[in-house]
Amino acid sequence: MFSTIYLQAQKSKSEPTTSRILFVFDASQSMYGTWESGRKISIARKYLIHIIDSLEQMDNIQMALRVYGHQSPVPPQDCNDTKLEVPFKPGNAGEIRQKLRSLIPKGTTPIANSLELAANDFPPCKDCRNILILITDGIEACDGDPCQASLNLQKKGIILKPFVIGIGIDPNFEKTFECVGHFYNTPDEEKFQEVLGIVISRALNSTTAQVNLLDINGMPTETDVNMTFFDHISGKIKYNFVHTINYMGNPDTLIIDPLVTYDLVVHTLPAVKKSNIILAEGKHNMIGVNTPQGFLNISCPGSNQYKDLDIIVRRDKKPKTLNIQKNSTIEKYLVGKYDLEILSIPRVYVENVKIEQSVTTNIEIPRPGIANFSLASSGYGSLYIETADTLKWVYNLDQKILHQNIIMQPGNYRVVYRPKNTKQSIYTINKRFTIKSGSSKKIVLY
Repeated sequence: MFSTIYLQAQKSKSEPTTSRILFVFDASQSMYGTWESGRKISIARKYLIHIIDSLEQMDNIQMALRVYGHQSPVPPQDCNDTKLEVPFKPGNAGEIRQKLRSLIPKGTTPIANSLELAANDFPPCKDCRNILILITDGIEACDGDPCQASLNLQKKGIILKPFVIGIGIDPNFEKTFECVGHFYNTPDEEKFQEVLGIVISRALNSTTAQVNLLDINGMPTETDVNMTFFDHISGKIKYNFVHTINYMGNPDTLIIDPLVTYDLVVHTLPAVKKSNIILAEGKHNMIGVNTPQGFLNISCPGSNQYKDLDIIVRRDKKPKTLNIQKNSTIEKYLVGKYDLEILSIPRVYVENVKIEQSVTTNIEIPRPGIANFSLASSGYGSLYIETADTLKWVYNLDQKILHQNIIMQPGNYRVVYRPKNTKQSIYTINKRFTIKSGSSKKIVLY
């Protein structure tokens, strides 16, 4: 029965990711008590050995066994009575079975300490799914905090949320284990067998999901953007996909681990985040994210001088730079208003640029001209836009170059210059000049 279920589950996995299962087994004194057809320890290890037999036949599965409460009798209470009896290694199923058969319940129940030490039970592995299954008939008997110990393991990305199987635990203690992991209480032997199968099936199966990137009308038409699934607890990246509309015209189906709570970031401009995504196992999950987008086309017709010109794009009234867009390119942005800072000389500011659903907004930069400066000698010079009562700085000339060609926006300007070797302000040169689109202007400063 077990073999059929688990083998089918394994075949449904599309990726060869290794799943590593650490069994944390209670061998405390209370496990010697009677339960249904025999002693708790005997019933628990019988069904666990059945599971080991099935897992042994499967690819991409590794197992290990940690036991607590089996080394020191009570009294006194030994809260360090926990040991990794069989580490992860190939072909260790027989060793796990042998160790389970030899266990004699003796001691106390140091669950928190066992969980903390389990952090070192998983050797380094980049692509492994680390699963911990705790089988116990009692609650924490030492001063530890199993909930915090479990959370620490998850925050560090060491394990997925653990499974906890309670053997005839008082229902009043169920809330004690809910914070530790996925908790199942088994009031009788038959239920224990059933739950053990369910837990293994859950641990090994992935589920399907599709991300619907919704347009302004709530339709899943947006696509072709990267999206990242993060582990909500550890913050680590779990998956990266470029969103795709498949050949059927629907968002493509993803195979995702259902044991993780996710934060999804869709890398639009600006990015959109959806937090605390919990997947329903064994079902096709639909994840909707509002990402209505349009296009921004920035160009300067008839000008080769601006081929490398940068444009800073910000959200309307927001100081933070969202993107640096190149001239003569089209970029996609979320629907909304944006401010542009065109890094020409002088800089050009365009505010309240509206991006609409699936519409291309065109912004044309005025064609520049060229100012050709000839200096008698190296010196100090600056360019300004002149208004009725002020000079607005535009650009500083290079002090050492005598002939400078500056690409500038059309307009009326003033240059103020003094040779470096003169020591009197009366030698300051002031000249007004006009730049026209597509033309050049020579300015002689001597």
